[in-house]
Amino acid sequence: MKFGGTSMAGSERIRRVAGIVRRQQAAGHQVAVVVSAMAGETDRLVNFCREANPLYDPAEYDVVVASGEQVTAGLLALTLQAMGCRARSWLGWQIPIHTQEAHAKARISSIDAEAMIAAMDAGEVAVIPGFQGLSEQGRITTLGRGGSDTSAVGVAAALKADRCDIYTDVDGVYTTDPRIVARARKLKYVTYEEMLELASVGAKVLQTRSVSLAMKEGVRVQVLSSFIDEESPLADTLPGTMIVSDDDMAKIVEEHEMESQLVTGIAHDKNEARIVLTRVPDRPGAVSGIFAPLADASINVDMIIQNVGRDKGETDVTFTVPQADLARAQALLEDKRETIGFNRVITDSKVAKISVVGVGMRSHAGVASTMFKALAERGINIQAISTSEIKISVLIDEDETELAVRVLHTAYGLDADVPAE
Repeated sequence: MKFGGTSMAGSERIRRVAGIVRRQQAAGHQVAVVVSAMAGETDRLVNFCREANPLYDPAEYDVVVASGEQVTAGLLALTLQAMGCRARSWLGWQIPIHTQEAHAKARISSIDAEAMIAAMDAGEVAVIPGFQGLSEQGRITTLGRGGSDTSAVGVAAALKADRCDIYTDVDGVYTTDPRIVARARKLKYVTYEEMLELASVGAKVLQTRSVSLAMKEGVRVQVLSSFIDEESPLADTLPGTMIVSDDDMAKIVEEHEMESQLVTGIAHDKNEARIVLTRVPDRPGAVSGIFAPLADASINVDMIIQNVGRDKGETDVTFTVPQADLARAQALLEDKRETIGFNRVITDSKVAKISVVGVGMRSHAGVASTMFKALAERGINIQAISTSEIKISVLIDEDETELAVRVLHTAYGLDADVPAE
């Protein structure tokens, strides 16, 4: 079971979480719990690091920011003990959760869960701070923002758990953001691939790395709300959204004698920025000269369009980068102007990426044309397009985000039926 920052924000909410955990144990389950820091706490700790030293040492940064989860793990263990449960906290270095690569963005390499499994076999609830691990040099590491989801999936895999329940401030995965589309539907099942695409294009329910780890390790993940009464049914009988493999999804579709959904969801992301380089020489190696420096600077490029070459052997190249990287990308490109040979850089941060996701796209034609037609009918201009096997993304003006999401949600028949009064 994993509980996010909003679920752990204060003593009252921690007591509610402890009640949910205790009921699962009382039902006969062995339980491990991964917790996030209290909402807002990690930001507070990051600011302390910046105030202490703007050019902070990442290893010491990890020591500071990992403390937020340590506090909530200890508090939850204490609260469970007060309720009569046997419980103890296991810090990342005590399990240990071995990590590799850089501080502040470490990756889990292995988890030695033998001692923890023995304690759970003896009836103890294991409480684990998310987000933290142990480097090859024996120092505390953190997995990057949102890393507690990844911790939970990693621990579930190491324990060979039946399921990993991610309790959050939403009660499942919806066809789109319910704040934009009131008739958005909660999905009972989503495949790993669909969740991976939805998470990567703006759906904030789960962190991308946690989904890819679940897919790799075959961990069944369920997304649930922790804002439920203590009298509510257990997670086993009140499911949120279950994230499963393609094979499991095929069995579910067959079992329920239903057609597989063509489109699963519509996601949006306003954290994109568009860059246009004009009059780039239309010759081999020119595009490499643009994107190699960006890759070296760890700036992720998403959509790319190269216009048809002009008579003078020149072309315009359009692409998108995360909004937070726009200034850095622009400075880098200006620095390489002579090498690349472009005329000027045009940027626009007032854009949004709208994505349509669904495994049904593999076997159905016409998904793209439905999208383009629906947007055109509402006068929404498409600035860029990118596709994958189960996703189509378009770049549009940021002001038209909500309209585009509503239009597409209806166009693909995702609106929930509203009962007649």
